[in-house]
Amino acid sequence: MAYGMTRREFGIAAGAASLAGLGLGLPAKADDTKTLRFIAQSDLRVLDPIWTTAYITRNHGYMVFDTLFAIDAEFAPHPQMVGDHSVSADQLTYQFKLRDGLGFHDGSPVRGVDCVASVKRWMARDGHGQSIAAVLDEIRPDGDKGFTIRLKEPFSLLLDALGKVSSLALFVMPERLANTDPFQQVTEMVGSGPFKFVKEEFQPGHQVVYAINTEYVPRGEPPSWASGGKVAKVDRVEWLNIPDAMTKVAALNGGEADWWENPPLDVVPVLAANSDITVAPAALPGPIMVKFNHLLPPFDNVKMRQAVLAVTDQTDFLTALAGDQKNWELCPSFFTCGGLMANDTGSQALTGKRDFDKAKKLVAEAGYKGESIVVLDAVDQPVVHSQALVVADLMKKLGLNVEVQAMDWGTLVTRRASMEPIDKGGWNIFATGWVGADLLDPAVNPALRTNGKKGHFGWPSDDRIEALRTEWLKATTPRRAQEARRGDPGTRLRNRPIHPDWAMEAGDRLSQEPEGTDPRARALPVERREGLSVVTRSAPGGPGFAMLRPVNS
Repeated sequence: MAYGMTRREFGIAAGAASLAGLGLGLPAKADDTKTLRFIAQSDLRVLDPIWTTAYITRNHGYMVFDTLFAIDAEFAPHPQMVGDHSVSADQLTYQFKLRDGLGFHDGSPVRGVDCVASVKRWMARDGHGQSIAAVLDEIRPDGDKGFTIRLKEPFSLLLDALGKVSSLALFVMPERLANTDPFQQVTEMVGSGPFKFVKEEFQPGHQVVYAINTEYVPRGEPPSWASGGKVAKVDRVEWLNIPDAMTKVAALNGGEADWWENPPLDVVPVLAANSDITVAPAALPGPIMVKFNHLLPPFDNVKMRQAVLAVTDQTDFLTALAGDQKNWELCPSFFTCGGLMANDTGSQALTGKRDFDKAKKLVAEAGYKGESIVVLDAVDQPVVHSQALVVADLMKKLGLNVEVQAMDWGTLVTRRASMEPIDKGGWNIFATGWVGADLLDPAVNPALRTNGKKGHFGWPSDDRIEALRTEWLKATTPRRAQEARRGDPGTRLRNRPIHPDWAMEAGDRLSQEPEGTDPRARALPVERREGLSVVTRSAPGGPGFAMLRPVNS
C-alpha cells in the first residue's frame, strides 16, 4: 500500500487508474449531445420486463416502454397511455381509448390490439394480473385505438393494477411481441417510451445505451412519481456496468459518471464528502429476504424450512450487511415497515429465542438424507451476497450439506427461473431484496403469492394464504381489508413461503403523521444540483438510495 494512504484511499486511487481501461477516462462528447452516464446496479442480462421481477430489467422497461396507467406520489392511478376511460354503473365494464400521438419505435401506431395482447401476457405472470384474470369475462380491442375489459364481478383495484409501478409493471409492446409465450423471453426491444434501446451499442457486461425518442409525445400534466409527463432532458443515456466499487467511486468523484444507483454503505462517507454529489435517501424502507425452492428436496418439506427459521436471527443478517446497529432496524413484518399494512402479528416464530436443538430435531423428523443444498450467491450485490453467506453458515451449523455457488446477479436472475433438479442447474435457496413499494399490501406483494408454479421464484403452494389474499382483494372498505389481512396470523410463518431477514435503516424511518394519513402518500424525494448529479433518486426509472436499500428482487 502506498505510504500515508488508507485502504479506502488506495482503493479509490486504483479505481481511478482503471477508468481508462473501462472506457471512462475520456471527456464527454464535444458535440451538443447531452449524455447521462449512469452506473447501474448490475449487468442487464434479461431484457424482457415481463419475464423477470429483477429491478435492473424493470428500470430498462421504463426507459423503452410506456404503461396504460401510472401511479402518482399519493399512490393513486392516473391515465398514462390511455386518454379517456369509463366504468359502467355495475362496475363490470371498463372502456379505454388511447390518447393521440402514440407510436412504437418501429414506426407503427399503438393500437387497441397491442394493449390487449400486452395485458394478457402480463396477467399470466404478475400476481395482481392473475387476480384480474380470475374475474375476467373478456378483454377485446375496441376499434383501432380502444379496448374493453368486462369482468364477472367487480374488482375495485383494476386501475391500480393496470398502473402497477413496480415488478411487474404492465409495459405495452407491439402485438407481435406481446404474443410471445409469457414464460419465454422477448429479446426484440420495440416500445413506445421516451427512449429507444440502441441494439448496435448494447454490450452485455459493459454498457446499455438509450437514445431519445424524438417522436414521443409526453402527457401535459406535471410529473408525479410514475405519472404525468415524461419529458426527456437528455439525448442519450449510457448505463455502465462497473463491477468494482472503488472504480465506481473514482468515476463519480472524477466526473466520468453522473449517477450511481446503489453505493454500498462503506463508501457513502467518501461520496458525501464531495460537495458536488448528493446522496438521496429512499422514501420507504426496503425488505430483504431468503427464498426457498419449494419444488425440490429438502425444502419441499415444511419441517426443513421451519428448521432454518428456528435458528434465524435477523440481527446476524443485518450486521453482516450493514455493521453497526445505528445503520439498521429490526422489522419482523411481511409488509413494508412504515406502510399502512405493517405489523408484527404472528411473528413470534421469527423474533423469539433461536433454538438449534429444536432445529436439529426438525431436520431429523424431515428425513434429511444429506443431499446437497445449493445456495445461489450473487457476489456483486452486497444485499444478496451477505444473506447467502449467513444462511449458508447457519445451515452448516445444523449439519446440512451446503454448496454455495458464486455468480453475478445477472446470472442468478436467469438461474433462479429454473425448475430443474439440482444436477440440471436447479437450486435450493437464493436471497434478494425489494423496494418498499412492492411489498406494501397483499395486492402487490409477489413474495406472498403461494400459487405454485404461477408465482414468484421458489413457487410455494398454500391454499389458505391464497384464500386470505383473495378475501382482502374483495374487501370493499379499509376495515374489511384489515380484518382479512389479519386472518390467520400464524399461517405465513408456519408454512414459510419466504424467509424475511429485513430491516430499514435508521435514516429512513417514516415520520409520525396525523391519524388517517396514509404514510405512502408523500412525494418521493428527488434531489438535483449542478455539476456532478445525484447518486440516486427514488423513481420508477431509477430506484432510490438507502443504506439497506435492496435493488434486486
